[in-house]
Amino acid sequence: MYTRCAILLAFASLVVGNAQPLLSSLTYSLVVSHIGYDFLGNFSWETVDDPTNGRVNYVDKATALKDNLTFVSDCKFIMRADDTKKVAKSARGRDSVRIHSLDAYDEALFVLDISHMPEGCATWPAWWTLSEEGPWPFGGEIDIIEGVNLDQRNLASLHTMPDCIMPKVRSQRGSTKSTSCDTSVNSNQGCGVSFPDQDSYGTGFNAVGGGFYVMEKSSTKGVSVWFITRDSLLVLGGEPQLDLVVLSTPDAYFPTDSQCDHSKYFNAHRIVFDLTFCGDWAGSESVWNASTCATKASTCNSFVDNNPSEFTEAYWEINSLKIYTPNDLTLV
Repeated sequence: MYTRCAILLAFASLVVGNAQPLLSSLTYSLVVSHIGYDFLGNFSWETVDDPTNGRVNYVDKATALKDNLTFVSDCKFIMRADDTKKVAKSARGRDSVRIHSLDAYDEALFVLDISHMPEGCATWPAWWTLSEEGPWPFGGEIDIIEGVNLDQRNLASLHTMPDCIMPKVRSQRGSTKSTSCDTSVNSNQGCGVSFPDQDSYGTGFNAVGGGFYVMEKSSTKGVSVWFITRDSLLVLGGEPQLDLVVLSTPDAYFPTDSQCDHSKYFNAHRIVFDLTFCGDWAGSESVWNASTCATKASTCNSFVDNNPSEFTEAYWEINSLKIYTPNDLTLV
């Protein structure tokens, strides 16, 4: 039973032992904190056809609450896939949830504390941000958490209008997988970075009780993403020491420069959580057949349709989502 929510440490007074804060002045201020029931009033449930062609049926909020695909407590927000019913061939897909924030943010620091992310064959979960203005890909897309099937490492990516190119070598802990962010190149692969830690995604992430993801969206620095384990030295009193985090080397870094000017390719973004199945990535023949998931079903779609019990671990368990903005900027 969860009886007490974590108390936010004052960002300006983060210390290590008796040391003074590393930053002489506060860079970011907390503007919103989503915990538990806050998600119900600050996000919208989408029922669109999946743009990535997944074998999924996104349901509205009322249905999600009625069928326990969405449920909350004072300190938890959970979204999950249906794990009880087989899916008829004529159906759109397995019931699941896709939500987006009502507010959009331009320059911001996003801090997500999660205990569990969806895992398992056919799953394709993502936490990402998307231009409010659009239409996609105008204004850009930032994929912060993403992976498929039995992946062990997170993949962070950008998707943009043409001619946004990332340097292959830059100051980051992860490995560059692709350098063109252009959605019209390489079947919209985007410019991706694979994280170094095997507990940054899926089963490994869940086995250690999850952790924190931090994304900084800055017109002067670009986009940075950090994964922080709960036992990291960057965590104090159950909260990441953000002053220290933003000074450390990110797992994925997408700089702004002449090859990809952030102000040209990105504007104010809404926040999106979703869980789809199969589709253009997880269900592609090459990806599915390369996974041990292929021993369970010849195709990804047939696996989704006929194996509801395989989706008991396909859920998001979110402790909080906190958003900070620079002191001289406000909510869009």
